[in-house]
Amino acid sequence: MTLADAIGYLAATLTTAAFVPQALLTLRTRDVSGISLGMYGVFTTGVALWLAYGIALGEWPIIVANAATLALAATILTLKITIERRQRRTRRDGGA
Repeated sequence: MTLADAIGYLAATLTTAAFVPQALLTLRTRDVSGISLGMYGVFTTGVALWLAYGIALGEWPIIVANAATLALAATILTLKITIERRQRRTRRDGGA
């Protein structure tokens, strides 16, 4: 492993680990009120593109980091969409 790879893996670990607490909190509480749908939509798309870029280059630090971050960000985004749809449907149906 080169120094550049080691730096890449360390950066990947730190940036991906930053999403773990948010994902766990969101999964545990189902509270998505403070999460911006637009921001997470754009962010998740950007991470997916970084993953595609890493795959195209065959750069494992980029691939691993973005695959893990994409899984976390997509989980939060999916919860945001699902929970807000359910809340809108409940309000529309009069709380039933």
